[in-house]
Amino acid sequence: MDNVPEQNKQKQAINNTIKKLVVLVFAMFGFGFALVPLYDVFCDITGLNGKTSTEAASVKGAGVDSERTVTVQFISRTAQGIPWQFEPMINEVKVHPGEMKFVKFYAKNQSMRDIVGQAVPSVSPGRAANYFQKIECFCFNHQPLKANEEVEMALQFYVDEELPEDVSTLTLSYTLYDVTEKSDS
Repeated sequence: MDNVPEQNKQKQAINNTIKKLVVLVFAMFGFGFALVPLYDVFCDITGLNGKTSTEAASVKGAGVDSERTVTVQFISRTAQGIPWQFEPMINEVKVHPGEMKFVKFYAKNQSMRDIVGQAVPSVSPGRAANYFQKIECFCFNHQPLKANEEVEMALQFYVDEELPEDVSTLTLSYTLYDVTEKSDS
């Protein structure tokens, strides 16, 4: 009979532990879902991970720093499963901070079906992403291409004059994704 109160205490302790573990599992699950938006906010604030703005920058009239030259390199790739040829029409350009530049990218849908593509940019080094300003970019919109259609896509940009002095080369990389099923066009 003396064992019954002790067994009740053990059962209660086990039940409390199980409840705590269940709450912990749900908290971890919720935290996992929150990580992506938190990471995006963190990258937007700090400029880490090379994420560039998803909106057009306004043209600044502060002038051009002709004393300094920055090399901007362009690379592109297609995500697995998108049958497009996608490449910059020029691999690099020299630019003075504050100077407006215009470059083009070539894309061709090499499949027999219509595909909607979306280019996602990234700048390296990541800390320079906040200084790469896109005025006009094909990455702002979905790019629908019919079967075997080809197109030249425009990018107009400038490098902010406040780019840190030790950064002399930026690499703008685009990854092209198939968003056909997600697009409403």
